[in-house]
Amino acid sequence: MQNQITGIVLAGGQARRMGGVDKGLISLCGRPMVEWTIRALRPQVETIAINANRNSDLYAGFGYAVVADSDSGFLGPLAGMASGMRAARTTHILTVPCDSPLIVPDLAERLWQCYLSNGAEVCVAHDGERLQPVFSLLKTTLLDSLETYLGGGGRKIDRWYASHSMELADFSDCRDNFLNVNEPADVAALEVKLSQTDPAPQRTAETGK
Repeated sequence: MQNQITGIVLAGGQARRMGGVDKGLISLCGRPMVEWTIRALRPQVETIAINANRNSDLYAGFGYAVVADSDSGFLGPLAGMASGMRAARTTHILTVPCDSPLIVPDLAERLWQCYLSNGAEVCVAHDGERLQPVFSLLKTTLLDSLETYLGGGGRKIDRWYASHSMELADFSDCRDNFLNVNEPADVAALEVKLSQTDPAPQRTAETGK
């Protein structure tokens, strides 16, 4: 399972609600937020790529490929997913946002089991109340479809998902998995959560797993 999945960390947004700050590089318990995300995701996938449209040199310092959107207009997560599919050498990508540091250790496994059980092209996490669309397992063969959708002006992630066979993976037992940063106060709340569960991560790069 693991060797068929490339993890794509989505860090390509504008973070307007955070005043345009690059959320992946915000300090969280003394480490960039994206570092927490990488640490949680790395044991679950074959390799990682970071989708970023600015600060590429800083993201490259984490030891993984950095892929930008093909369009410079900040088109949203679907554009990052397309960039991830182009870069991947695996049959699937698993996407997560850069600002969710509490990713559970079996995220990939649970999405993969959803895929195996249903044969879906798209498997998306559900927290028991709503869809969490950027936590997804996608077949890389969907790239042509996604590029066509984006080229036609499509931006709504749920609408593109609905055009393919989609299944929901139940994550109602671990809603903290989806905690992220949308405003400055969220940083302090996450720091409290992290201090209760884990020490600050050590940097993990492709050459030092």
